[in-house]
Amino acid sequence: MVNGHYEVALPWKSEEAKLPYNRLMAERRLTYLKKRFIKDEELFGKYCSKIKELLDCGFAKRAPHVKTQGRTWYIPHHFTGQKFRVVFDCAAKFQDVSLNDQLLQGPDHTNKLVGVLLRFRQERIAIVADIKGMFHQVRVNPKDYDALCFLWWPNNDMTQPPVDFQMVVHLFGATSSPSCAGFALLQVAKDNLPQADETTLQTVKHNFYVDDCLKSVATPDEAIKLVKNLADLLHCGGFHLTKYLSNDRDVIASVPEVDRARATLNLDLDEMPVERALGVQWNTSSDQFEVQVNIKPKSATRRG
Repeated sequence: MVNGHYEVALPWKSEEAKLPYNRLMAERRLTYLKKRFIKDEELFGKYCSKIKELLDCGFAKRAPHVKTQGRTWYIPHHFTGQKFRVVFDCAAKFQDVSLNDQLLQGPDHTNKLVGVLLRFRQERIAIVADIKGMFHQVRVNPKDYDALCFLWWPNNDMTQPPVDFQMVVHLFGATSSPSCAGFALLQVAKDNLPQADETTLQTVKHNFYVDDCLKSVATPDEAIKLVKNLADLLHCGGFHLTKYLSNDRDVIASVPEVDRARATLNLDLDEMPVERALGVQWNTSSDQFEVQVNIKPKSATRRG
C-alpha cells in the first residue's frame, strides 16, 4: 500500500528480459495519429483532454531523460469508438517483440460470469455499480515505469517534436492488468477483515466481474447499508464505486447524485430505466433480463 493505493509490480516472464529500443515505432504510430488530428480538430480536442486527465490524475508523468537499459519500451496508443477512450497498444510488436510477450498473464481472479448473474437474481433488491478506472487505481513499481513510456507533444503543440511520458499505473490492454487489479481488489477484503462485516467481504469476493459489481439482497435497508459499507471498504484500497443502479428508488436516493448511473439522475421518471448488466439488458422497472434482437430483413432467396 503506497499513498492510499496498492502497488503491484509488472509480472515479467524473466527478470533478465531485454526489450529492444522501439521509440522509432512509437513515433511512426504517432505520425499516423497526427494526420487524423489535422483533419479532425474535434477528435484532437477529445484526445488532448484524455491525455490531460491521465496527467492531472497522476496516472502518467513526464519521463526523465535517463532510462533503464534494456527495460525501456514505448507503447503506441490510439482511440476507441463509442465511449471515447485512449488505449495503449501493449501488443504492438517491434523486432518481433511486444510488451505483452514479456509479461505473465497471472492467475485468473475473475468470478465465473454465470455465477455472478445467478447471484444477482437471487434476492429481491438488486444493485449494480462499477469501479471507476479500476486498472488505473493500481500502481506499478517505480522500477517498471520505463517499460510504460509513450509519446505526446509538449503543451499539445503538434508543431513541436514529441516528448517522453510514462504511465505509473496498470494499463487497459496489458495482458497482466486484469490479474494484478483483481489481486488488489481481493487484497482490500483481506487487509480489512476485522473492520468489515461479512456481507461486504463476500460481495467483494463473489459479486464482482472484473470492475462490475452485481449484488442482490432481501430488503432496501440491507441494500442501503451495503452501498455505504462497500464504498467505505473499497476506499481503503483506493477504489471508487460509481454508476449505481437499483430496482428500488430508496436505494438509489441514498447514493450521491454524482455516483448514480446517468439514466437514474431524475428519480421522478414514470418508468425506471433499462440498463445493461454485463451485456444483458436489465429492466429495473420489471426487474427482468431482456434480450434485444435486431433481425435485418433479407430477400426470400435460399441465401436470404
